[in-house]
Amino acid sequence: MNWIETPLRDLERIKELSESLGISKVLSRLLIQRGVSDFNAAKTFFRPEMSQLHSPHLMKDMELAVARIILAMEREEAILVYGDYDVDGTTAVALVADFLQQYYHKVATYIPDRYSEGYGVSYQGIDFASENDIGLIIALDCGVKAIDKVAYAKEKGIDFIICDHHTPGAVLPDAVAVLDPKRLDCNYPYKELCGCGIGFKLIQAISMALEAPKEVVYPYLDLVATAIGADIVPLNGENRTLAYLGLAQINSHPRPGFKAFLETFKKPVVTLTDLNFTVSPRINAAGRMVHGAHAVALLQTKDMAQAKQMAAAIEDNNTERRSLDQHITENALKQIAGDLETTNASTVVYQPDWHKGVIGIVASRLIETHYRPTLVFTKSGHVLAGSARSIKGYDVYKAIEACSEHLIQFGGHMYAAGLTLDPEKYEDFKNAFESYVSSTLDPDLKTPQISIDSPLSFSEISPKFIRILKQMAPFGPENPIPVFKATGVYDTGYAKLIGADQTHLKGTLTQDGGVKINFVAFKKADALALLSHQKKVDIVFNISENFWQGQTTLQLQLLDIKPHQT
Repeated sequence: MNWIETPLRDLERIKELSESLGISKVLSRLLIQRGVSDFNAAKTFFRPEMSQLHSPHLMKDMELAVARIILAMEREEAILVYGDYDVDGTTAVALVADFLQQYYHKVATYIPDRYSEGYGVSYQGIDFASENDIGLIIALDCGVKAIDKVAYAKEKGIDFIICDHHTPGAVLPDAVAVLDPKRLDCNYPYKELCGCGIGFKLIQAISMALEAPKEVVYPYLDLVATAIGADIVPLNGENRTLAYLGLAQINSHPRPGFKAFLETFKKPVVTLTDLNFTVSPRINAAGRMVHGAHAVALLQTKDMAQAKQMAAAIEDNNTERRSLDQHITENALKQIAGDLETTNASTVVYQPDWHKGVIGIVASRLIETHYRPTLVFTKSGHVLAGSARSIKGYDVYKAIEACSEHLIQFGGHMYAAGLTLDPEKYEDFKNAFESYVSSTLDPDLKTPQISIDSPLSFSEISPKFIRILKQMAPFGPENPIPVFKATGVYDTGYAKLIGADQTHLKGTLTQDGGVKINFVAFKKADALALLSHQKKVDIVFNISENFWQGQTTLQLQLLDIKPHQT
């Protein structure tokens, strides 16, 4: 792994911010790296509040969307709240539907089946609306490119309001309103909302039209925070405010659906990372293994006993998902090992009986072992369905787009994409993809890289330092968990292998015989020899907390370990 240290710049600004805030220069450096360069910016960063959110009416078409929803209520029209089957889509549907149902009784929800309908707006969903005399569909986290399907709905007398955050095409669907900050003609100040975030802006605007107290939307911030974490959108600007406030909601008044999952977690404070590792995979598991509608029902229920029952069923789905994930990953690794073309720039594997719901997860797992852009295919009806994942710095969507002549359809973004093709086109696509990746992949990207924010000695890790560092959360893109480097540290003699498969490391480090700090290093079993006999090493790490048996202790999470460089 290559260590890339962020250059030390703006020494005078670091010093000024350090003095004005009364914090260490390391913390000041971290803030400036994240665009926080003065006292007022720091105040906004550390104390997010509702007043920092932009007016929903700054979004193009918002007045049209609200007017059409109010008209539906006045006409007694049925409204269908429609969304994708992933975390962003299901939380968005639960949010908008639950809010509308407080004021109006003719509101239904619809999540497309992952396997029979696929991603986004489907003809089957529109037919469902038509058969049930629904006059308005609110599409969340999808629809901005559904030109033909929106036209089909219009022929059936059904209007669409689209709330999407994906980049639109050259032509927008003929909907009543298209809420998407990425529209070229939309002047909304923040462009990186997730689908659930746009749903939140919609209910904000509706609540204003209904002259409801502004507080009525607050309980829905927990859903927005969960979607922000799961959809890996930037954690700056409005997203940071929404996530911060949503986490406060979860920690003070968790909805039954979240409480059912978090009860066994037993941490004093739930973080965005906790949500990403506990709640989000289980919400996703419902859509992967059974149907996303189960997740929406769990998120909407007000009954704790019902929530526990639903959560238990989804937990079973997640257990099955993990088992499939592990089994398919093992099969795929064997397939790669048996491939004579092990020097390829890309990984493309296929087996007809692999479960479509987990191939994206498997692609990510394969990158952990074979670090290169990866596609995993399975049979889906008469076509092959594939899921792509990429390595840091490489645009896999652009690579797929370059080979689109072999595809039926594709979609996604830089680091993740989905695609379908005819079985007879598989080899042609595989060869074209490999050719494109091999000619465009920068050799420097072929080795995993880790970006280091700042050097940090153990003596600098004080209680105040930790307290302020924690206040920099929630972490995510554009506000990553700070990564530090410490040199000349050594184990105190207690390093050992842990985990069911003995692949992780645990121990206690010290530097110059001073402060001793516990550490954990996941999947670093091969580094045990480096730590033996008090050998000095250099480490790259995050600072985290370990919660065990009611006690919270400081620990370092080691990301990489190398022999000490003198």
